[in-house]
Amino acid sequence: MRSVTLLTGRAAPLPGCDTLSGIGKTPVTRPLMLGPEGFEGDEQADRRVHGGIEKAVHHYPRDHYPTWRAELGDLPTLATPGGFGENLSTTGLTEAEVAVGDVFLLGGALLQVSQGRQPCWKLNHRFGVPDMARRVQQTGRSGWYYRVLQPGMVAPGDRLELIDRLAPGWTLRRLWHALYIDRMNLAELEGIAALDVLAEGWRKYAVRRLESRRVEDWSARLDGTA
Repeated sequence: MRSVTLLTGRAAPLPGCDTLSGIGKTPVTRPLMLGPEGFEGDEQADRRVHGGIEKAVHHYPRDHYPTWRAELGDLPTLATPGGFGENLSTTGLTEAEVAVGDVFLLGGALLQVSQGRQPCWKLNHRFGVPDMARRVQQTGRSGWYYRVLQPGMVAPGDRLELIDRLAPGWTLRRLWHALYIDRMNLAELEGIAALDVLAEGWRKYAVRRLESRRVEDWSARLDGTA
């Protein structure tokens, strides 16, 4: 079991531009209701690509923060949890251990890992680093999302307890490697396409690659050029 720091945030303009984003999260000090689309009081500005049932809760490992500080310096966004827009912050749990379909108990709620986090250009503004989104994608230090299987009250300091593993071989690290590094490994893509505990949007990437034998261009999402 892992003790959890719980964070939420309201939509606000990103540094250096007028675009609203809910990426800025700060720790909460009282119990919150966790519903099918996230914590009470938490906001996502662009609901087309953020939030929703398959991305109700974002978890980012605190373990990655020292590595980012070593690479980028002591940025203010790396001083405390919340820099990556996470709702849950823990230590001792990373993409190498967590698998798609893992079910966790947190307070009165049940959560299931649905997909990895897809970095977007808003991270560049958040950190003041022009290629931050690309760095997150290339390193696989991205965090992950949960769907909510059972709503319930969650309090700061509650413990995250793993209670079931439906696809333990499909760690988030393996999934990242197949989608972002070894991108046309047909055997891996076939496995992803058939992985029913994975969010449908991510399974579609595998299906499209198998059908087209081409890898999609994510430059606009990473650089904000769309």
